[in-house]
Amino acid sequence: MPDTNTHTNKAATVETDNLPPHKSAIRRRSRDKKRLFADWRFRAYGIFGLSMAGCALLFLLVNIFSTGYSAFRQTTVTMNFNLDAEVLGVETNSSAEEKLDANVVAVIKKSLYASFPDVKKRKDKRKLFKLMSLGAELDLRDYIIENPESIGTNIEMTVPMSSDADQYYKAILRGEEIKSRLNDKQQQWLHALLDAEKITTRFNSDFFTNADSRYPELAGIGGAVIGTFYTLIICLLLAFPLGVGAAIYLEEFSRDSFITRIIEANINNLAAVPSVIFGLLGLAVILNMFDLPRSTPLVGGIVLALMTLPTIIIACRSAIKAVPPSIREGGLAMGASKVQVVFHHVMPAAMSGTLTGTIIGMAQALGETAPLLMIGMVAFIANAPSTPTDPATAIPVQIYLWAESAERGFVEKTAAAIMVIIIFLIAMNLLAILVRNRTRVINK
Repeated sequence: MPDTNTHTNKAATVETDNLPPHKSAIRRRSRDKKRLFADWRFRAYGIFGLSMAGCALLFLLVNIFSTGYSAFRQTTVTMNFNLDAEVLGVETNSSAEEKLDANVVAVIKKSLYASFPDVKKRKDKRKLFKLMSLGAELDLRDYIIENPESIGTNIEMTVPMSSDADQYYKAILRGEEIKSRLNDKQQQWLHALLDAEKITTRFNSDFFTNADSRYPELAGIGGAVIGTFYTLIICLLLAFPLGVGAAIYLEEFSRDSFITRIIEANINNLAAVPSVIFGLLGLAVILNMFDLPRSTPLVGGIVLALMTLPTIIIACRSAIKAVPPSIREGGLAMGASKVQVVFHHVMPAAMSGTLTGTIIGMAQALGETAPLLMIGMVAFIANAPSTPTDPATAIPVQIYLWAESAERGFVEKTAAAIMVIIIFLIAMNLLAILVRNRTRVINK
């Protein structure tokens, strides 16, 4: 079939050659201007697209970080507590089990009521006590257990406030319009504590050490981080050796047969399958057929390994293909066997791309939510798992749970958890770059 563009160019050249010299030069300049304008327009479209994508990403990051940074600070109040043995119901020589049942709530209420002697009604007293967090009771109980000699004395201690008080005070610090669930009296009591300089903020270490909680001020990602760690370790232990082994066999040892082509086509297709399908596979096969424990990192790791396996196989095969044939030929010429050439020469040279693909696949698994939801890791987990077979959740699932909560305090916790997972993803991608550069230097 004749080339239409070639004939058009030839016709334009002939037509130009038949024109007078000055008209021919004018027409050539006109064509050059059109071509240059087309090139400039194409570059402008590309720059515009990249600018829009960059602005959208910047807006997203600014919105997340501006919402979530306050979760790393916790509002606290400093109060004097009279650790009366009669009120607590324990003595200095009481056992640790008895001290766990100490009536610390009565001590906190007594201290609050002493700070606000005008509060007389029972309803107002309940509202006043709601300014305090459950964490105040936990901290005071832990202090009594660790310092039994303090029973019968007065101590000054800084304890956390409730989520509503926390959000109210942070809104004051940011100078924002205050939209709080606190009523007018609670706001007055809070301002009285502010005037007495008893309220401050501190670094919220509980956010990184605590597991999930129904109280926003006590909720943390510690349990989700441990669950994610167990899940990714199991995913790596299963997906990496299987993926590398499959890539080596398909690229170096398998014959070009009908079955091999079917396997390769399925591997490429599995890389594009939605992640929720792998979750359904885990639910139908791993949980129902093999009866493995539900909502555990063990099952989550297996499901994510199945999802990550095609990515590792494709990356490893691409790395093996990129190895120069001279390396194989040199090894065979020296008398090495096929297996020795593959494992002693080809794979060390391909390890850069293999590790890079593996880390990118693990980063993808880190951000997956749908497969974990399907296998039940969406359950409320109040304690961090100690083994891979304990019920657990993961960071993406924890973000999903907090995003659905109606409490305003969970909004900043959701954004803060997103910040944490973004930092993890950036770190894993940087690790992939460092590993790739490091292995390239070693191979050279």
